[in-house]
Amino acid sequence: MITFEHVSITYPDARRPVLDDVSFEIAEGDLCLVIGATGSGKSTLLGAINGLVPHFTGGTLSGRVVVDGRDTARFRPRELADVVGYVGQDPLRGFVTDVVEDEIAYGMEQLGIAPAAMRKRVEETLDLMGIADLRSRPLVELSGGQQQRVAIAAVLAARPEVLVLDEPTSALDPTAAQDVLSAITTLVHEVALTVVLAEHRLERVMHAADTIAWITPAGTVDLGLPADVLARSTITPPLAALARELGWDRVPLSVREARRRVLADDIRPPVVAEPAPVHGEPVLVASGIDVRYGDLVAVRSVDLELRAGEVTTLLGRNGCGKSSLLWALQGALTHAGEVRVDGRDPAGLPAAQARRLVTLVPQTAADLLYAPSVGEECELADRESAAAPGTTAGLLRRLGVDVEPSRDPRDLSEGQRLALVLAIQLSAEPPVLLLDEPTRGLDYSAKADLTAIVRELASAGMAVLISTHDVEFAAGVGRRTLLMADGELIAEGTTLDLLASSVAYAPQLAKVFAPSPVLTAADLAGVSR
Repeated sequence: MITFEHVSITYPDARRPVLDDVSFEIAEGDLCLVIGATGSGKSTLLGAINGLVPHFTGGTLSGRVVVDGRDTARFRPRELADVVGYVGQDPLRGFVTDVVEDEIAYGMEQLGIAPAAMRKRVEETLDLMGIADLRSRPLVELSGGQQQRVAIAAVLAARPEVLVLDEPTSALDPTAAQDVLSAITTLVHEVALTVVLAEHRLERVMHAADTIAWITPAGTVDLGLPADVLARSTITPPLAALARELGWDRVPLSVREARRRVLADDIRPPVVAEPAPVHGEPVLVASGIDVRYGDLVAVRSVDLELRAGEVTTLLGRNGCGKSSLLWALQGALTHAGEVRVDGRDPAGLPAAQARRLVTLVPQTAADLLYAPSVGEECELADRESAAAPGTTAGLLRRLGVDVEPSRDPRDLSEGQRLALVLAIQLSAEPPVLLLDEPTRGLDYSAKADLTAIVRELASAGMAVLISTHDVEFAAGVGRRTLLMADGELIAEGTTLDLLASSVAYAPQLAKVFAPSPVLTAADLAGVSR
């Protein structure tokens, strides 16, 4: 179905090819999971399948990429649309209409599908993706996760033979991610749809993959059975980390498989102690926060304190109000109630002053990038933050991103752009840092680096609030966790207590070792084997 024949892809001014003499084949009806470090070339590989690379990205492609008998170098994405459906990392950029139902119908209109057939497919796709209640909603009013599901639905409605997905669950809460992946795997098994999917959160999808294509640090591709590739890969999802911690020769692909092995081997985890409480002074105090969009109440009567030296994670399903709450705390969103940071309201200050009190890294981090090169973005951030030259560039390297200063930020991967914005915001050294889905596009190594940076910032006295769907990241980054639903904070407690006792938000190792309160592989030091 999909064949790469000695494919090399090189971008202008790059030190080496992103993909270097790559040859492999994906069979019809397979679900192939593409993995690799942040910036390794996953998006490039996916783009080569539907013609985005090199037609719209530039660079040089040698060799051949053949999809259903078509050489993608000879066909542009529009000419491949009947065969390949593609959903990128930022769905909002790909929308061409204003309303959900219209967006789902648009692709079919371009392919000349009869109106009666279109209506039937729209209804089926709305039900399949669980978004029937959104049919009349403006796309710009949807949460990031809702937009992701609409984008996938719009592609699926056209009934392509190949579905290419770049980080399809990155903006989804665990339950929504499971729903989307279930729909995708149903299509794979029931209608022989070929799916090529790039993900950083492998724990969500590796159990469903037929093959894994690992883009190695050398730019080659290692394709094979999931357990085999994960055993030799440098990419370590939680169950792979568990296997290495316990010395297993096979990486379990599901919680059930891992739990059965744990029970069979009578592995007893040590007692995990609660981290010591943080006694820092309240830095941010919010009371009675309400956020409304017309008749829609996004945030309702939220009271919140963030303490110096404490990392707090905020969990909740898509659309529950997490992002709206963060924007209200930052001062950029009109709201009722009161926010005070060191006694001052950020909303009443000039932007430069407000940024030194509380700074926010949004989900769409690229919206904060304006300069034509990475180096200029870093230099500008140093000046605006009154930081020493090289501060922002150093933070970027610590986040695992080492790119040429001359690179255009638009040419970076989603994860690299996110890391750049995070570095820019951190350069201001505010007492309060708000992060909205900061691990989107980051591999496990980069997330570990981010965890270390966040903890370091907290130890220096910063208060950090992180809104995230990444429960594995939440499990390791902070002591305190908040749970939000329908605009309200409904639960608060230690991360260990809340996650270990949750069904929807428990990390994989908590499920493997239940009822023992284990969250990460690091909790297994000294385990009885």
